[in-house]
Amino acid sequence: MTSPALPGCPTWPEAYAARYREAGYWRSETFGQLLHERAQRHGERTALVAGERRLTYANLDARVSQLAAGFHALGIQARDRVVVQLPNVAEFFEVIFALFRLGALPVFALPAHRASEIGYFCAFTEAVAYVIADKQAGFDYRTLAEQVRGTCPTLKHVIVAGDAGPFTALSSLYAAPTALPPGPAPSDVAFFQLSGGSTGVPKLIPRTHDDYIYSLRGSVDICQLDETSVYLCALPAAHNFPLSSPGVLGTFYAGGTAVLAPNSSPDTVFPIIERERVTITAVVPPLAMVWMDAAKTRRHQLASLRVLQVGGARLSTEAAMRVKPTLGCTLQQVFGMAEGLVNYTRLDDPEDVIVSTQGRPISPDDEIRVVDEDGEDVAPGETGQLLTRGPYTIRGYYKAEAHNAKAFTDDGFYHTGDVVRVTPQGYLVVEGRAKDQINRGGDKVAAEEVENHLLAHPDVHDAAVVAVPDAFLGERTCAFVIARGTPPAPNVLTAFLRQRGLAAFKIPDRVEFVEAFPKTGVGKVSKKALRDVLAGAPSPTPVSRATR
Repeated sequence: MTSPALPGCPTWPEAYAARYREAGYWRSETFGQLLHERAQRHGERTALVAGERRLTYANLDARVSQLAAGFHALGIQARDRVVVQLPNVAEFFEVIFALFRLGALPVFALPAHRASEIGYFCAFTEAVAYVIADKQAGFDYRTLAEQVRGTCPTLKHVIVAGDAGPFTALSSLYAAPTALPPGPAPSDVAFFQLSGGSTGVPKLIPRTHDDYIYSLRGSVDICQLDETSVYLCALPAAHNFPLSSPGVLGTFYAGGTAVLAPNSSPDTVFPIIERERVTITAVVPPLAMVWMDAAKTRRHQLASLRVLQVGGARLSTEAAMRVKPTLGCTLQQVFGMAEGLVNYTRLDDPEDVIVSTQGRPISPDDEIRVVDEDGEDVAPGETGQLLTRGPYTIRGYYKAEAHNAKAFTDDGFYHTGDVVRVTPQGYLVVEGRAKDQINRGGDKVAAEEVENHLLAHPDVHDAAVVAVPDAFLGERTCAFVIARGTPPAPNVLTAFLRQRGLAAFKIPDRVEFVEAFPKTGVGKVSKKALRDVLAGAPSPTPVSRATR
């Protein structure tokens, strides 16, 4: 079954789609069908643990059917966009699977996003609904919803998990299951994820049922998940990594148990790992370092843990070598992107491969090119920019025709922005980034977005944001600022950015005032020269240094 493409969503050419179906990658499954089939097969097995709540596959499937009926009664229809901003709670999965059943499209926002990002997502997608928690980590999302609702005319419903205040309580929408309209086609867009792009606000990534379920199945096979697996989701569930690599959705695919942690602190997660007998979990490099430090006196709590996945940013070889001796489990390096391509070290790989590479692709049909600045393929083993194409890598962002012309080649290869080399065995080693993007502990910060916010301050003439190497987070952010007259205090600028609704992880860690920016030979701002200043090279212009 097929249906017309969603306007603004590039699709795979039919020759490629036919090839991926014939190869058995795309098996005409949808997420709504997937959960229902697992409920029939594993009905009384525990699917999801969230705090004191424990849902069997039958429980989860039934609640999803009830919520789908409630959403339908509210008027939410196929292809309606719904911005979902929930923490690691069971309702996150009940909501998204209910939307999947209807063919409505979740837009996955992160708990850290604020008015700047949420307002954009709602307006750009013409969202009809916004689903939030009432409060989390001291922040009241209902106040944020009030701000956003006033700027987005299409937003009809704000739905709250918890105390709804003036909005609609999610708990009120669970209704007796009724006949629903026909569900989506497997080739339809299932949801939108967010890019970690280098320009402006995040681009929206359309993922289909076909392509994303294939990535789950491939991940489950590589990570050796089965019905006995217990996966701990310690990172925000809306991130691609803990959602699907193999993540919670991959765990459901395998018929295992997914456990949600409210935060990633060892004080929180170590007791959960011990109590629930967790077998696999995923972290970013800074968190891996924290866990290894904590495990020196608490390793007994990790006795059930067989695999620690590390991704989101490169883990240094030195740190990678410490994982197995310190935590007593196998390290699996994961390098991927929400746009598609995911690479894994295999669990039976030699130790030197596990600690020194970022893995190889899921699929035999993941096509990899490593090119120089002119787009020409480099010699085998040489470093260059990574391009990729395959059965679960998108062919374009949503409603971004001009950007797609730059981000994708004419024959469909995606410019990832990563600088890599490929070993003779086909494993990728990530050497850095070509795009103007900072990877702050796994959170991607687009320099241009932060620069645009800084330029809105009346005392800022110009701004350039660059990465600062950091032993803990991998990279932090530094904003070089040319002031209009007397420079404002750095804390004034950071407070200004918070008032503009910028997510906390995007606020510059460091602010430096300069009189002028160094330029390249063609007159552009030389961010390399600015980074050199931070590394201790002579300053090209007088600098006043400050940090937040």
